[in-house]
Amino acid sequence: MYCNAGDRRRGGCRTLRRPDTEGRKPARPLNRPMTTILVTVGVVFHTLGVLSSAHAVMTTRTPQGAVAWAVSLLTFPYLAVPAYWILGRSRFGGYVDARQDSKSDLGRYATLALDPLGAYAVPEEIMLAVPAGRAAERLSGMPYLTHNEAELLVDGEVTFASILKGLERAREYILFQFFIVKDDRIGREVKERLIARARDGLRVFFLYDEVGSSSLGRAYLADLRHAGVHALPFNTRKGPSNRFQLNFRNHRKVVVIDGEEAWVGGHNVGDEYLSRDAKIGPWRDTHMRLRGPAALAVQWSFVEDWYWAADEILELNWDPVVCEADLPILVLPTGPADELETAALMFIHAINSAERRIWIASPYFVPDGAVVAALQLAGLRGVDVRIIIPDEPDHLGVYLAAFTYVEQAARTGVRFFRYTAGFMHQKVMLVDDRVATVGTANFDNRSFRLNFEITSLVVDEVFAEEVEAMLEADLARCEPMLPDALARRPLWFRVAAAVARLTAPVQ
Repeated sequence: MYCNAGDRRRGGCRTLRRPDTEGRKPARPLNRPMTTILVTVGVVFHTLGVLSSAHAVMTTRTPQGAVAWAVSLLTFPYLAVPAYWILGRSRFGGYVDARQDSKSDLGRYATLALDPLGAYAVPEEIMLAVPAGRAAERLSGMPYLTHNEAELLVDGEVTFASILKGLERAREYILFQFFIVKDDRIGREVKERLIARARDGLRVFFLYDEVGSSSLGRAYLADLRHAGVHALPFNTRKGPSNRFQLNFRNHRKVVVIDGEEAWVGGHNVGDEYLSRDAKIGPWRDTHMRLRGPAALAVQWSFVEDWYWAADEILELNWDPVVCEADLPILVLPTGPADELETAALMFIHAINSAERRIWIASPYFVPDGAVVAALQLAGLRGVDVRIIIPDEPDHLGVYLAAFTYVEQAARTGVRFFRYTAGFMHQKVMLVDDRVATVGTANFDNRSFRLNFEITSLVVDEVFAEEVEAMLEADLARCEPMLPDALARRPLWFRVAAAVARLTAPVQ
């Protein structure tokens, strides 16, 4: 403060400010709270990126996947960390422990239920002569079982007529499990039948995938439960290690009646599966009905899934029905709780064991390198390799990626065919003249590693002939794909196909 004589006479003093020597206004202070938050978030994400990359390296099933996740997590943790914990895991925690612990309630029940089936196991000397025989048994953890009969069910009308008749034959209980259930015409008919059987005093268990059946309304489920049907979602997010997972699916479609007969195949419960949706058009699909000891193997798959969903062991019939027909059948449940990549290994072994032909029908063809290599080697051996896929896609990424595999595999004699008479959704394989499979597993990485699936392998020349006739009828409705199918497409299409292939591990 400075005062001169005049200031004192006027009764005040003047305050002098120090001049701004740099000629600019004083800077505002930093917003320290916001800066602290941003720094903290950055540290947290990068730390999680490092920890998650270590987890990916230790647990991801393929080296390519481990490298891709590790690089992404370290380089772009803000996007990669959430993506990894939602999409990145390939093992289903909790379910593994419940299945493998022989001292658990489920383990003790497995001994009681399944050990008697050993009396119906196909002798080893017979199975040694069957392609994909013993190795498939070890993958399944269960032997080929004898004294079964099998019925091939082509398309939806035949399939659901068979299932609905089976529901009427039930005397004690019904196990009903589908990936997709819709509240439409066939969905309501199924609901009414299940409700009626529950009111007849039968135990009815209804299991669905909560993601696949996300459109299924509360009223539908409430009607079932009110009538006494035990209806539950599979609950893939159960357990602390699965809390953020959206990538696993229970893709199984099975029905079991009294432990005596079972249905397995590609259909879900919806009108489009009976070709009733005008937008989709004709729907081509395949199911099968089996009766005999193998039905108990399908039943066990349901028991394991129900135990996970409900923490409850189902007390069911385990006395097999012995059929006059003597078809060896192996039931192969697969999924992300398996110690090995069971589905992929099953397909690879079948391809490698084929001597004369291997025909595969699948709506999605996005396999890994090992499967493609097996197909190429089969083609080079002179095996008749035919792959039937849809001409019209229902998943654009899968449709685009398939073109890159065609170009790669077709160079060695593998032939691809596009089904043009509607959408083809069946999952069928024919190996030589004796082995045929019908199931739920697609020919893609999701079915190989991320989905719970189930496949029935039938060793019988008559059944194989029926499958052959069915697939020949399908091939008559196909257009062959040339090896240069991708090369003849415009540049933007080829780029899109290459990008789609990068996402193959989660398609």
